[in-house]
Amino acid sequence: MPFPSRSRYKELLVLAHDLADQSGAVIRPQFRRALAVANKAGADAFDPVTKADQAAERAIARMIRGRAPDHGVIGEEYGTERSDAAFQWVVDPIDGTRSFITGMPLWGTLIGLLHEGAPVLGLMDQPFTGERFWSGATQAYRREADGKARRMKTRACPRVKDAIVMTTSPDLFTTSAELDSFQRVSRETRMTRYGGDCYAYCLLASGFVDLVIEAGLKTYDIVALIPIVERAGGRVTTWDGRPATNGGQIVASGDPALHDKVLKLLNR
Repeated sequence: MPFPSRSRYKELLVLAHDLADQSGAVIRPQFRRALAVANKAGADAFDPVTKADQAAERAIARMIRGRAPDHGVIGEEYGTERSDAAFQWVVDPIDGTRSFITGMPLWGTLIGLLHEGAPVLGLMDQPFTGERFWSGATQAYRREADGKARRMKTRACPRVKDAIVMTTSPDLFTTSAELDSFQRVSRETRMTRYGGDCYAYCLLASGFVDLVIEAGLKTYDIVALIPIVERAGGRVTTWDGRPATNGGQIVASGDPALHDKVLKLLNR
């Protein structure tokens, strides 16, 4: 099926903003409060989840069922509804739960939309700081606490040695080969910064960061961010250059001229 028309896209974007408003109202009162933290990973690892994550995803799914009952939902906390639907909302209610539970504001709500399996719309909301980042039909935008929407554009950085690279944590690279590949790129760049989760990709789309390199991502970690980065002028793929929709080893570049050079370094 073809990409949604401009008028249809506007309708979908309105829904995405409403979903973010609803989830933000659920999450905001829970931030920097004493919360019980459950571990989804079992005894040998740590994958935290809180009632805020769960309540926000329920609120999003409930609104989608009411406003777009023919659409599906892929959520981190409650799985998939209507897997056969042409439109699938891909939701991570709190991307960066580790930051959330430690009181750091480097987390966000990810709301993405797939159409026939392709990412067509993305939104990242940070309800505590009042920031929101989203993809329009052809461009990308951010809204800060002053309420003004501004166009986002990645910056030119064709040389690896001039690049600023971010990753959430070196712990994402679970094999020595992955860590070696990341460090090979990191050594060649100007500066490496850790932390950020979804926030790092939005900083890239805003022109403050040149590379984000990660591994072990799930669909709900990346789908919403792909249209934001690409419509700001960047590129997002797996380390071997394939579409990033299913997650895995991910590299995002603000300058497409930088992207192929980094892929070569990662795969040397």
